[in-house]
Amino acid sequence: MFGKIVYISDNVAHIEIPDGTPIATNLMNMHVMFEDDKKKILGEVEDISEKLIKVGFLGEIVNNRFVGGVIRKPTLSAQIRVITKEELALIVGTPHPGSMLLGVSPLYDEYPIYVDINDLFSNHMAVFGNTGSGKSCGVARLLQNVFTNKTFLPYKSNFFIFDAYGEYHNAFQSISRINPNYNFKFYTTNKVNDPNLSLRIPLWLLDVDDMALLLRAESHSQIPIIERMLKMVAIFSNDAGIANDYKNHLIAKAIMTILYTNQTSASKRNDVFAILATCYTDQFNLEAPVQGIGYTRKFRDCFIIDTAGNFPESNLMTEYVSSFINDDLETLEVKRDHYYTLNDLEKALEFTLISEGLLRNEKTSGEAITLKVRLHALAIGENAKYFDYPEYTTVERYIASLVALPDGRKAQIVNFNLEDVDDSFAKVVTKIYTKMLFDFTKRLKDRASIPFHIFLEESHRYVQNDNDKFLLGYNIFERVAKEGRKYGLIFNLISQRPVEISETVISQCSNFIIFKMTHPRDLDYIKKMLPNISADIIEKQKSLQPGTCVAFGKAFKVPMIIKMQMPDPEPSSSSCNVASVWQVSQATTTQATSVQPGIVQN
Repeated sequence: MFGKIVYISDNVAHIEIPDGTPIATNLMNMHVMFEDDKKKILGEVEDISEKLIKVGFLGEIVNNRFVGGVIRKPTLSAQIRVITKEELALIVGTPHPGSMLLGVSPLYDEYPIYVDINDLFSNHMAVFGNTGSGKSCGVARLLQNVFTNKTFLPYKSNFFIFDAYGEYHNAFQSISRINPNYNFKFYTTNKVNDPNLSLRIPLWLLDVDDMALLLRAESHSQIPIIERMLKMVAIFSNDAGIANDYKNHLIAKAIMTILYTNQTSASKRNDVFAILATCYTDQFNLEAPVQGIGYTRKFRDCFIIDTAGNFPESNLMTEYVSSFINDDLETLEVKRDHYYTLNDLEKALEFTLISEGLLRNEKTSGEAITLKVRLHALAIGENAKYFDYPEYTTVERYIASLVALPDGRKAQIVNFNLEDVDDSFAKVVTKIYTKMLFDFTKRLKDRASIPFHIFLEESHRYVQNDNDKFLLGYNIFERVAKEGRKYGLIFNLISQRPVEISETVISQCSNFIIFKMTHPRDLDYIKKMLPNISADIIEKQKSLQPGTCVAFGKAFKVPMIIKMQMPDPEPSSSSCNVASVWQVSQATTTQATSVQPGIVQN
């Protein structure tokens, strides 16, 4: 089958085909071995013509181990043959306690392909492919193989799947049948599902950056407003004595600021009343008693305006208000460890805007009102329920609750179904969770002692080149891509449009599983972002069958074509069966049927 090497150019050997030699039709992409001078070099058939076979060099077999890369090329007199099954095992892996079955080789009679679990899951991974190419089934099978591995018990694993269509529930809901120690947990935004499974995020766990994303802040001048709002809501939600003194101090300062403006008395009164409608204490409310010399006034009566347009009780009011100002309280450290709601947050923002005079400032009024409108829209909108958490909790307890079942058992796979919210809100949710997990893993005493794997289905919707870096100085997905691995936070991107994903994130992926892709922009993008990918790999994946992928990266000794088994059970990702829906029995067609306007018959 193989003749002599005619010549070697770059990393390819050109081998003659002896006259009259039949060429095996299935030789393409097969691996061959070059042997000479006690040297064994592995190659792969890349092209076949009438007279020549082109074989690219992949690596060497040294001391019965495969080593990628070739330092010395084979001589022109080297013997060439198809690799043996024993040699193939050195490339595709063998079963051992730290390995798992990934799939089978369609080139070598369904030979099983094993990967080292650590090499595959300790690094960021990308799964790409056209719609219908088998991505979702491949991901489902990949995780199912983790848990069906009889030589490995991944009880402490934490897989968080952010699911754009609710596809994976069916694939993992019965995982406890494999082993009663394995469990699946489901959170959803879909109204049809059990409300007890609804997604809920504690509002007080969101910091300034999270809130800026949630309110779609657009300028740096909005960040201090959000910081002040969060400080105010933390103070107003605390009933401790020192907190009440601080409240009085802030309210008094805000009122004094208003009283010394150039506004009319009516405008001053309206602003003061607006503050007291938003936040009040026993000392500062419209009915609070204000003690004068020999008489008492209600606080509201201090703002009665006389015929000259003045406050007759201005001296009494000023003395009362200023008595609560204590500048020593300005250095008070506020702990944001109290329960509050969106309604509380609205009041805090309203107080911030009025007390700081932001609504009267031409430069800041527009941006301030924008934040106010967006927060109010969130508070009264459909998405408000996702922040309606029933009781106070810490971030540590909240993350623990995400992976805990009601009976206390641990869930290894947590599925977040985001199909019932729009892309912009879903993106914010994924960023909030990603940042929460990143901050949590960074604080662990033993680095990477609790790994989390985030699977982002349709990741091109979320992992984009947003303006986060302009606004916050970083993009959380890019930060995790660059730093998360050492803390045990690992990304797994699943997408049909890699061209829309941040190139920084893709460049940090170490393993790739690519199903059939045909769009030229996506193919060019992959070639540009992955300089080590060969043109041969690109050509291979363009003609793959559904469920078959090209896999390469740190977990794979050489790029391999892998056929994934169908998951059992399958995810809900199949196409609509149009023919089945359309088809009716002959008896039905013989009957006279009519459809009422506006009614769809099944």
